[in-house]
Amino acid sequence: MIYGYARVSSRAQNLDAQITQLSDYGCDKIFKEKISGRTLNHREQFTKLLNLVVDGDIIVVTKLDRFARSTQGVILILVLPFITHL
Repeated sequence: MIYGYARVSSRAQNLDAQITQLSDYGCDKIFKEKISGRTLNHREQFTKLLNLVVDGDIIVVTKLDRFARSTQGVILILVLPFITHL
């Protein structure tokens, strides 16, 4: 399954461009939210996405900062779950 994740930082911003890009890529399901980067620990849709993906699934974002705010954030999201299961 190919999942897309679209996020903007405020309610006034528009998700349309990201959704179009993710749809054009072929995402089967797109998770969307409007939430500030300062509150990235409370992304309800992102959490649902991470809890849904299984081995072999693909997560697509239009820009890396939609997924995480820093390299450390990417590592925490992608690596930490595997370390805690060792």
